[in-house]
Amino acid sequence: METDLDDLNLHLKKGERLLGLDLGSKTIGIALSDTGLKIATPMETIKRKKFTKDVERLLTIIDEQNVGGIILGLPKNMDGSEGPRCQSTRQFAKNLLEKKDIPICFWDERLSTIAVTRTLLEADASRKRRESLVDKMAASYILQGVLDKLSHD
Repeated sequence: METDLDDLNLHLKKGERLLGLDLGSKTIGIALSDTGLKIATPMETIKRKKFTKDVERLLTIIDEQNVGGIILGLPKNMDGSEGPRCQSTRQFAKNLLEKKDIPICFWDERLSTIAVTRTLLEADASRKRRESLVDKMAASYILQGVLDKLSHD
């Protein structure tokens, strides 16, 4: 079910984790929270194929990692409006919910990839290394934003 961030805690059971997703046209960056919902850790990047294959991997992670909710980065335009990428992200969530009833929250992901890329550049990571890390680190950046907000409410 799509839920508001303020209501997310109502749906989570003790010890469940959150899964952060940075949905791109070619990849899906994945991050996982700890069970205390304090720290987001980059997990992996899925090379997108077909929706059914992509979701199959996500469902495996959800089951194996005791995931109780998903944070899905919403790629809003810089002025805050929603364009075609937001529509695509919302459709992905709708399709995912048809396969698994799990709370999904959207989180404004503007500038997350830029922030992560800048950090990797400052760390002097090679282009190849940046390409392998940026999506799952962006997912972690998105998820950490949510975890920080939850811990301050």
